[in-house]
Amino acid sequence: MTALADGLLSHALSASSRRDMRTIDGGRPHLLYQSVIALARGQRIEEHDNPGEATVLVLRGRVRVTAGDDTTDVSTGQLVIVPGVRHSVTALEDAVLLLTIAKRTTPTSADRVNPDLADSYHRQRQRGHRRWPVNAPLP
Repeated sequence: MTALADGLLSHALSASSRRDMRTIDGGRPHLLYQSVIALARGQRIEEHDNPGEATVLVLRGRVRVTAGDDTTDVSTGQLVIVPGVRHSVTALEDAVLLLTIAKRTTPTSADRVNPDLADSYHRQRQRGHRRWPVNAPLP
């Protein structure tokens, strides 16, 4: 994983897109898949929806995850559970991420998604679940 992260980041820094990505497991026929994504500082993964439940583990650098009005900065070694709302990721430094997605087999109804991440986090924590973010400061 270290060699892959180093190689992707090196390529991203010299590429015109300033990014690189490699799927390391899964893909279309699988429910679970993982990709390593390298982003040069300042690059952004534009706002998008989740195809399922997702986590991001920062392997190198630091990124900002923005979901609605909520943001959290995530550094090397930290894991964040990506909220089930539209979100974006911005590289605050040259960064490499391990993105893990478990695709949904059935759609989630809008009334089950809480766009207020802080409220959702506190309700989950009261129930003994620690969801957003896993090991970053509280929103």
